Amino acid sequence: MKQLNSAEVRQMFLDFFKEKGHSVEPSRSLVPQDDPTLLWINSGVATLKKYFDGRVIPENPRIVNAQKSIRTNDIENVGFTARHHTFFEMLGNFSIGDYFKEDAIKWAWEFLTSDQWIGFDSERLSVTVHPEDEEAYVIWRDQVGVPEERIIRIEENFWDIGEGPSGPNTEIFYDRGEKYGNDPHDPELYPGGENERYLEIWNLVFSQFNHNPDDTYTPLPKKNIDTGMGLERMLSVIQDTKTNFETDLFMPIIKQTEEVSGEKYGEVEAKDTAFKVVADHVRTVAFAIGDGALPSNEGRGYVLRRLLRRAVRFAKELNVNEPFMYRLVDQVAVIMKDFYPEVEDKKEFIKSVIKTEEERFHETLQEGLTILEKVMEQEKQKGSQVFPGHEVFTLYDTYGFPKELTEEYVQAEGFSIDEAGFEAEMKKQRERAREARQKVDSMQVQSEIFQNLHHESSFVGYEHMDVESSIEVMVADQNISEELNAGERGYVILKETPFYAESGGQIADHGVIETETGRAQVVDVQKAPNGQHLHQIEVEDGSLYMQQSVKASVYRQFRKQIIKNHTATHLLHQALKDVLGDHVNQAGSLVTPDRLRFDFSHFNAISHEELQKIEEIVNKKIWDSIDVTVSHHSLDEAKEMGAMALFDEKYQDVVRVVSVGDYSIELCGGCHVQNTAEIGLFKIVTETGIGAGTRRIEARTGHGAYQYYEQREKLLNEAAALLKTKTEQIPSRIESLFNDMKALERENESLAAKIANYESANITEQVENINGVPLLAAKVSVNDMNALRNMVDDLKNQLDSVVILLAMEKDGKVQLASGVTKDLIDQGLHAGNLIKEAATQCGGGGGGRPDMAQAGGKQPEKIQDALNAAKEYVQSVLTSS
Repeated sequence: MKQLNSAEVRQMFLDFFKEKGHSVEPSRSLVPQDDPTLLWINSGVATLKKYFDGRVIPENPRIVNAQKSIRTNDIENVGFTARHHTFFEMLGNFSIGDYFKEDAIKWAWEFLTSDQWIGFDSERLSVTVHPEDEEAYVIWRDQVGVPEERIIRIEENFWDIGEGPSGPNTEIFYDRGEKYGNDPHDPELYPGGENERYLEIWNLVFSQFNHNPDDTYTPLPKKNIDTGMGLERMLSVIQDTKTNFETDLFMPIIKQTEEVSGEKYGEVEAKDTAFKVVADHVRTVAFAIGDGALPSNEGRGYVLRRLLRRAVRFAKELNVNEPFMYRLVDQVAVIMKDFYPEVEDKKEFIKSVIKTEEERFHETLQEGLTILEKVMEQEKQKGSQVFPGHEVFTLYDTYGFPKELTEEYVQAEGFSIDEAGFEAEMKKQRERAREARQKVDSMQVQSEIFQNLHHESSFVGYEHMDVESSIEVMVADQNISEELNAGERGYVILKETPFYAESGGQIADHGVIETETGRAQVVDVQKAPNGQHLHQIEVEDGSLYMQQSVKASVYRQFRKQIIKNHTATHLLHQALKDVLGDHVNQAGSLVTPDRLRFDFSHFNAISHEELQKIEEIVNKKIWDSIDVTVSHHSLDEAKEMGAMALFDEKYQDVVRVVSVGDYSIELCGGCHVQNTAEIGLFKIVTETGIGAGTRRIEARTGHGAYQYYEQREKLLNEAAALLKTKTEQIPSRIESLFNDMKALERENESLAAKIANYESANITEQVENINGVPLLAAKVSVNDMNALRNMVDDLKNQLDSVVILLAMEKDGKVQLASGVTKDLIDQGLHAGNLIKEAATQCGGGGGGRPDMAQAGGKQPEKIQDALNAAKEYVQSVLTSS
């Protein structure tokens, strides 16, 4: 077996399948594009779903890729096991309706055993198959030559994620030798069992069935191959390491962590776990941030925050108590830059985000400790020495405290933790994760009708909005149709079309198709699996027939408004980078006639001044009357020009470049104005956060922007009329009204204080003596709870020794405040306990300290019952003492 590093193995895999006629699909962003079912790209096939379910027909049905992936279902296992990772690379070869089991199996064996490639000893390899997959069994036995004793039938060898393609799979295992297990009585010591000796290195999935919505299985129109080989696991075999973490993908990170911490890897198990956690998590976070995800409290941003915090707290095992993970990003970039340059390209931004998050967590750690102490105090007051399980989980899930850390803190105070309660909360979390996983890999069921449409069609809509053409094919109710009649809906493909198909955020054109015999509205246009523009139509009048000549016309005003918004989107994208930084990347867009919507990655909220600057830049480019040009270049040439591209888009060898002078250069297939002056005006309408480190701007151009300003002017005029002033004097008029209001508030507060003082001076006559304890329980008239509490404080100062309960009614509700002087607290009287008794009488609740407490109630008619409860409370305390 050859000694290979990670870059060599990755490249060798790609080269092998290139020789077998496969096209290399580039590794896509970890942040899924146009796939709401996925939180992260979690496998090689996840980026190819459109091919597998038939929405798009690939140029080459043979595909190979090395895909960066994230899975976070078992975060708590990372660091404790040999092969659990959150970030990993999946090597895969795929066939979309081309070769099937025989070639997939033979090529896998050739790659693994040939001296030209990996060069494994074939005697060390075993395979598993599904019990009913006799075809795969025979191929392994008769064509590859694997002995029957090394072909194991396992029921679990069936790949099924719900609706969509599914089928049996075969797995290849490598025998690492007796040092990893040699007990002949171990029931799990076999390929496919739970053991460390026989390591699964490759999974070949034979997608040959459609899993239908009614849970039946039918043969796929086109059978597919989907394989997956984890690079980290493969390297651990090739480099003969005990775990994946000793390979060249992780050890440089671990070595740098040794330098930072002064600790050594491989000496203490608990510290080794910490080293592994840090190495794994920094890779995940660095790559995810590089692909546009940012730490936050929801979605994928929450995953990043949790990973960072987990790594930081494990670093404490290595005596690292300050931000440090950001310093490891340089090493991650060095290891991966040959195949994944994005971390190297964006490392300064990635480091900045990680450092900020680390600093925040060190502050949060202190918050967590404060909460922990507060919970212990509450439990002590209840007489409990058990720390609640749900609080253990909250500290774990929200503040990053592992259960062991919480346990260590509470044991020092004589507490134990509620293990059962914590496990119950963890079980709920796992169930939520399992439900999410069931949705994660969903694919659509293959539809044969659109896949089989190979009629030639060309888009001429960049130059023409009206063309003479012909109907090449019509589809209605999933069948080819010779005619469509008035009132019917269907799909048509035209030989030439001026209609833009929805793509890149730009919505489809609307318009009409007219023939000698009928007229139809074009209500939507999408790209068919083989690339043609598929027009969804509604026949308004007469009938349309196959092969009929047509006049196809785009609604001009509809298109004109769209192109203004589309070109403005390009200007906005560049302006955002100019003002906020180069880390800004498009995360989604929508271009319609009446507005544009642009989603982008950014860590913080945008200030008013920044928004003004962005808007000013875009408008200046509009008023500068810059020509917009379209050119075609090779992808490499376009990159050299500095053209911006969507990071997860697949581009042809020759790409379309849209340039707004030398200011904005983007790869784009959309429609644009010829000169920025056509846009007229640009106005940002809203700017909001929409999730994990993603912001959204909505804006209008041209007539839409004018309408926006008109509406604002109308509101301004209405405000001026209400304020009885001119529009330019509105700010000063509002300021004047605020000053008048503040003066009235101060006067009101002064009068309220005088009333309260008067009440305090006279209410002392209502003090009762209860077995030697002065009690003042009375209803008073004050403005709010603040005044009520102040009155309690004043009375305590006046009377030196007293128990007080005051009640007030406001807006149909009750407010209560109580106080106890220090001498009576020593006798066992407690304002918090008193207020609970009183509030219960009037349908409320509350609590507080021994000297001061407050409460509320819903039944003002029972205020007297609440006041009477004060007397009963004092008597009960004195009697019991």
